Amino acid sequence: MTLQQEIIHALGAKPEIDPQQEIRTSIDFMKDYLRKHTFLQGLTLGISGGQDSTLVGKLAQMAIDELNEETGNEKYRFYAVRLPYGVQFDEDDCQDALHFIRPSVVYSVDIKEAVDASERSLANAGLHITDFDKGNEKARERMKVQYSVAAVHHAVVLGSDHAAEAITGFYTKHGDGAADLMPIYRLNKRQGRQMLEVLNCPPHLYNKIPTADLEGNKPAIPDEIALGVSYEEIDDYLEGKKVSDEARKQIEGHYLRSAHKRHLPITVFDDFWK
Repeated sequence: MTLQQEIIHALGAKPEIDPQQEIRTSIDFMKDYLRKHTFLQGLTLGISGGQDSTLVGKLAQMAIDELNEETGNEKYRFYAVRLPYGVQFDEDDCQDALHFIRPSVVYSVDIKEAVDASERSLANAGLHITDFDKGNEKARERMKVQYSVAAVHHAVVLGSDHAAEAITGFYTKHGDGAADLMPIYRLNKRQGRQMLEVLNCPPHLYNKIPTADLEGNKPAIPDEIALGVSYEEIDDYLEGKKVSDEARKQIEGHYLRSAHKRHLPITVFDDFWK
């Protein structure tokens, strides 16, 4: 088995999908989890205005609507959370995403004050973090808020990680990589677009250039520039197709270096660290 085949198997990636079937799979996954854990009353997710959170948010609201209809009450809620650092450059897209999703409840929490206070506290202790590190602080603060929302409402925290992010480790450890459920983990980027198209999402939300937008010195830097490889090449790789040697080396290098992000905390019983 080649490394490409091993990675595809590990991430559960597929060469092609039936968008309607994958929509059903994700919705049922969330519904079954809530049914099994009867103390839970909802789902929560940060909405960034990008493709991934828009897709997961829409699927989450569909799951909530179905559960409420099936149970004959309004017990369940989807809590969509806007988490800007000050003013977000693509706030219009965020509002369009919320309009498309139509969440049960929307919260907006500006993380700027908390992140800047953390940076100042570290500086007072003689620790001066880089702009890159501050970007990770933003991601972790956003996840902290989502867990606070979940705690208040007895909800479960969703993540929007998918195979094209998992293969590269392009997320913050214990930040956007921390969640209870990952409803689209098996999918690549273009497959997510296919699902949003079927769901009648406004095209500009899934055709926009993906960016984590975490670094203040490099605002809205495209993911593909940061990664050194395009999502088209990543998706081709995950679908078992041949890619250029340069793209393959980049993708496999990212995968091997980020292995720790896809692993639970390492103990003396793991071979992972040896």
